[in-house]
Amino acid sequence: MRNEREFGRFRAAYGVGALGTWLAFGALPLIAIEVLHAGPAEVAVLSSAGAAVGAAVAVPLGPWIEFRRKRRVLIGADLVRFAALATIPAAYAFGVLSFAQLLLVAIVVAAADITFQAASGAYLKGLLPAEALLTASARLESTTWTATILGPPLGGAAVGFLGLMATVVADAVSYLLSALGIRAAGGREPEPRPSSGRMRAGDLLDGWRHILADPALRPLFLNTALFNGLLMATQPLLTVVMLDRLGFTPWQYGLAFAVPAIGGLLGSRLARPLAGRFGSHRVLLTSGVLRAFWPVGLVFVGPGTPGLLLVMGVEFGLILSCAIFNPVYAALRLERTPADRVARTLSAWSVTTKGATALLTVTLGVLGGLLGPRTAIGLAGVLLLATPLLLPRTPFTHPAEETP
Repeated sequence: MRNEREFGRFRAAYGVGALGTWLAFGALPLIAIEVLHAGPAEVAVLSSAGAAVGAAVAVPLGPWIEFRRKRRVLIGADLVRFAALATIPAAYAFGVLSFAQLLLVAIVVAAADITFQAASGAYLKGLLPAEALLTASARLESTTWTATILGPPLGGAAVGFLGLMATVVADAVSYLLSALGIRAAGGREPEPRPSSGRMRAGDLLDGWRHILADPALRPLFLNTALFNGLLMATQPLLTVVMLDRLGFTPWQYGLAFAVPAIGGLLGSRLARPLAGRFGSHRVLLTSGVLRAFWPVGLVFVGPGTPGLLLVMGVEFGLILSCAIFNPVYAALRLERTPADRVARTLSAWSVTTKGATALLTVTLGVLGGLLGPRTAIGLAGVLLLATPLLLPRTPFTHPAEETP
């Protein structure tokens, strides 16, 4: 792979940031509950409104990123996340921490997350040849799942020995280390296209225009926004069912999701050889269908060891399928997007996904309150069964081979 050393350093920096994120997984809602004694409504606002507003704030950043050097944007996004998160333990130490501050941090971090994702895709597009994008995407997917396996147990141990703020400090420091790692990666980045001048209102929609005009990206966009939104929206409901209704302990709850993450490592390693043997379209369609069938099984979770094993089995199958799907679709998205439009496209994609997740989280939360969390999980599972209908039906062709 050309530029292997630069990619390896970027992957290491990316892994440090991902590990910090998983070390502090769920830290902001826990701080709101344990430190500020926030109620369910405030926690819901923190989880959904923070992501939604952060996504809205990130809308103009896509066009802005397009005309900037991507490494500098990546470093800047990391430093913004470091600074925002560092204010929480500082305010706590001085006794001035407030819910408004937590919400503001959630918004800033969400916007910086979208900025980092958009810039990283554009950076990889310029760094690597097209034939190496699937390999790179699979390696990043493997790094993500490794952090998922290691992060929550280490974070739980840190909370037990050092307190809740320790994980926030670790998350903040991880972004600082990521920024330093990306800076040390070096390499020569292609000169960005010069800006045409002042940003116009229409420029904000360029990413969505490209996605909706592409016959392969359009169905993938709709599929992933709906699938990710429904899947993430079930997590708070499942937390209520397992911890409140069924009496699982926090360590059992963490174990139920940490162990199945091994499927992520397996799936990310299978993605490239499977695509090489059967073709990207067939692998994408098959794994996209399989991942939609697992979540409905969570309706049947019961108490004790059988219930715990059921959750582990469902999550393992789900994560395995997603880990095969994700690198293939990420590579396809980069391949079909011109280099001068990658940041806007990925930014539009992330903004839509985060917005859909926030909306569906609120909607299913309301339905869970009215009908019960298990019923709401079942409804989400049934809707997820329909998401494969949005996947591309015909094999992909290279964009240059398509006629208008």
